[in-house]
Order: sequence, then structure tokens, then C-alpha cells
Amino acid sequence: MAEKVEKTTLSVSSYDGQGAPSGEVDLPESIFGQTPHMAVMHQAYLRQLANARQGTADTKTRAEVSGGGAKPYRQKGTGRARHGSNREPSMVGGGTVFGPQPRSYAQRMPRKMRRLALRSALSVKAEEGKVSVLEGFGLEEPKTRTMVELLRTMGVEETVLLVLPASNRVVSRSVDNLPWAKVVLAHNLNLYDIFTHEQLVIAKDALELLEETFA
Repeated sequence: MAEKVEKTTLSVSSYDGQGAPSGEVDLPESIFGQTPHMAVMHQAYLRQLANARQGTADTKTRAEVSGGGAKPYRQKGTGRARHGSNREPSMVGGGTVFGPQPRSYAQRMPRKMRRLALRSALSVKAEEGKVSVLEGFGLEEPKTRTMVELLRTMGVEETVLLVLPASNRVVSRSVDNLPWAKVVLAHNLNLYDIFTHEQLVIAKDALELLEETFA
């Protein structure tokens, strides 16, 4: 009989509301213990960037620019090229031939692939030791300085993404003035935010929600 392979436990440091170490927490292996799928991650990342484009760039064709009507000058005898309208692309102020027009850049991707990409990104962060768990926030009112002290006490020295289970006005307002920190809800977690922030600080209550949403 083949021997059973025991699953490895993904343990990361946890911190209390003051940023002091409080032990370790096991991350859900279904989310943080996957083999990264680089191709799907790349495709999902490009899809997110494409879907963020507005696609509103617009140039006027010769049918849309003002002018036209009478022929600019007579057909023969001027020694110049023949023109029938001052709206021609070759005329100053004329229309554009192949300029950008409003369009949608949206790309579709199956939900299973999107979730696989997110699990892959989270697994990479966990493998790099860039994930930590926070048991709570010791904030009674919005205070940027207190938030900075909390994160620095935890050892956060780089850009950080704070993952919360639900909206928290106090935490959000405390982070608003920090260009190197961002708050995101667990069900809104996305590849762009993960890739553009070095460290992940996940609220302990958000771990179960992540597993329910993306497993």
C-alpha cells in the first residue's frame, strides 16, 4: 500500500492589537499551499489591467470635423494638388484616418481560472514569508500615527496590503494618508493589489472568509 503523505502546515506569525507577537496561526492550505500556476496568474493579471481601461479615446473622422461644403479652390490652374474638401485627412484641421475610437478592452476569464490565479499569488506570498496575521486593531479612533506604529512594531518595512473581513471606518481612515499601505476587503482581494504590495497583513477573522470565497 502506498504511504499516506501528510499535508504540511503553513504557520505564520500572528500579532495582537498592539503589534506584539502572540504566537502562530495556521493558514488554510487550500488557499496558501497551492502550487503556483504562473501562466494563469499572468493571464489574470493582464485581464485585470485590461478591464480597468476606460476605452474612451476618440478622434474625429472626416465626417465629424467641422468644415467642408465648397471645394477649397478650383481643380486646375493653381499648380497645387487637387482637393475636394478641407475635411480631408491631408488638409490641416482635417479628419483622422485610423485614430483611436471608443471600444471595450474587457477580457473574459472563467471563475475557476480567476480563483486559481488568486490562490497561486497568495501561495507565492506565503512561500516568500510575506504573510502575517493580525488578531485585531487596537484603534478606538482614526489615527494615522497609531497605525504606523502598529505596522512598524509588526516589522512591516515595505508596502503592505491590509485584508479585512468587513468594512472598518477607523482602520480605513487611519490608512488613507499612507501611500505605502492599502486596505482591501477579503472578498475583493485581487491580483493587482497583491502584486503591487510586498507584504500581506490579514485580519484573523478574514482567513475563514478567504477560504470560503476562493477555495
